[in-house]
Amino acid sequence: MSRKKLLILCYEYPPIGGGGAKVVAGLINQFRHKALDIDLVTMWYRTLKMIERVDNLTIHRAFCIRRKKSVCIPSEMILYLVTGFFLAYRLQRKNHYWLNHTHFIFPDGLISLLLKKATGLPYVITAHGSDVPGYNPDRFRLLHRILLPLWKEVARNAECIICPSATIETLILKCFRKAKTTIIPNGIEVDRFRADLKKEAKILLVTRMFERKGVQYFLQAIRGLDEDFQIHIVGDGPYLERLKEMAKQYNLQVKFHGCLPNRGLELKDLFETSRIFVFTSEAENFPVVLLEAMTAGMAILTTRGTGCAEVVGESGILVRVKNPNAIRENLIILMRDPELCHKLGKAARERVEKYFIWEVVAEKYLLLYEQGLLRAKPNT
Repeated sequence: MSRKKLLILCYEYPPIGGGGAKVVAGLINQFRHKALDIDLVTMWYRTLKMIERVDNLTIHRAFCIRRKKSVCIPSEMILYLVTGFFLAYRLQRKNHYWLNHTHFIFPDGLISLLLKKATGLPYVITAHGSDVPGYNPDRFRLLHRILLPLWKEVARNAECIICPSATIETLILKCFRKAKTTIIPNGIEVDRFRADLKKEAKILLVTRMFERKGVQYFLQAIRGLDEDFQIHIVGDGPYLERLKEMAKQYNLQVKFHGCLPNRGLELKDLFETSRIFVFTSEAENFPVVLLEAMTAGMAILTTRGTGCAEVVGESGILVRVKNPNAIRENLIILMRDPELCHKLGKAARERVEKYFIWEVVAEKYLLLYEQGLLRAKPNT
């Protein structure tokens, strides 16, 4: 491609946010080596700089009030919608972008819709989960119901909606059957973690602490379990205190680490030395944390009927959601069979290297950009 200017909108970008933020960061890292000049509009948070420049990326942070890194509530998004739109509008008038690649149908899709109406700038959207009606059973249900007509308008005006999983694509088409969709999985840096280090008798869970993530069912599953394994739970969120209360009530020897730096040595060590990774969420798109666990060569226990199954394929063990008994039975099998854990971990690593490295995923995005999906032309 000749050198072009790309606008990216995402209200979460490291160091704030969860899996979606990691996806944006990973994709941008690949785009830095392409013929693109990138402007990213995201949320400001506390001591972060309003503008940062790294290589061909410029990060523009729109002023807002956000209390936590890991969670953003709707009332905090309102100010971002206003400041983010005016920031993006000003940048578009100055730079006349080739394309706006937006992440999250809500809230960023609203900015993109207004920006297209005001300037003609076409946009594609990557959906990440909670921005899709019907995905999340314990967040945004009422808001999605109220805002569904506006959600459909955002989807209607998108040149394409990129779905990391067939699970999300199905939900989107259920809400708006005329949506133009395509599936591109999330990616991972293949050298993010080593898979060849000795695995210890440790079980690791890493997630944001929401009720739908299902950590409570894992705690129920290991209640009274007499196996010599360390249990490590990493992450923060509104459900964390309830989980700590459950662990105390069940007399479980569990270490809650809270939120650890994503690139920190402590988290890296946990991924590389733990034998089993558990992720029992009841609603997922294409969780990056599973890709991280697969890269580290862990045996994975996760849920069927969600985007999780599309990530692990046959390289992990799948159980029904909200099922402590199934979690317990399969955990016992894994804990008593190190050879099976090794076999599953090796298969998981090979699957990542074959399908989900960022170089492969980024090329799919670039091909989508160029294949005529962007018929609309921005006003200049």
